[in-house]
Formats: sequence, structure tokens, C-alpha cells
Amino acid sequence: MSRGWESKDVESQMEEAAARRTAPRQTQPTAGQIRIRIERESLELSRTRVLSDLENTAHPRRRQQLESALRYLEQKLAELP
Repeated sequence: MSRGWESKDVESQMEEAAARRTAPRQTQPTAGQIRIRIERESLELSRTRVLSDLENTAHPRRRQQLESALRYLEQKLAELP
């Protein structure tokens, strides 16, 4: 019985390999695209952190700082292509 499962597994692996060979190749992102994606992810993570801190802060001066940081991060995100 295990022999039948092995042959089916080999068959499915061969089919997957054939499908990968015939599938259109995706172009690799350029160094600039990777840099932009990393920068965007970093800014989005920072924005999430600032929003979380803003929800949990009651002190007026700290709220001003966080709101300023949020505006800055949103501006930077808007400037990215």
C-alpha cells in the first residue's frame, strides 16, 4: 500500500515541476523597489506603534508629540511611490 502512495507522490511532484517550468517567470524586484518596500514597511510599523501609544497616553504633552510623529510618518508614507 505504501508503494502506491509513493508513486502518487512522485507523480504529483513531477506534475508540480512541469507546472513550474511552464509558468511565466516573475521579474525580480530591483534594488530600488526593495529599498522602497522596506522603507514603507518600516514606516507602517512605526505608525502602528505611534497609534497604539496614542491610544494609551493621557498626558497632553506626550499626546502632542505622538500626534506630531503620526503626521510626520503619514507625510513620509504619502511621499513614497
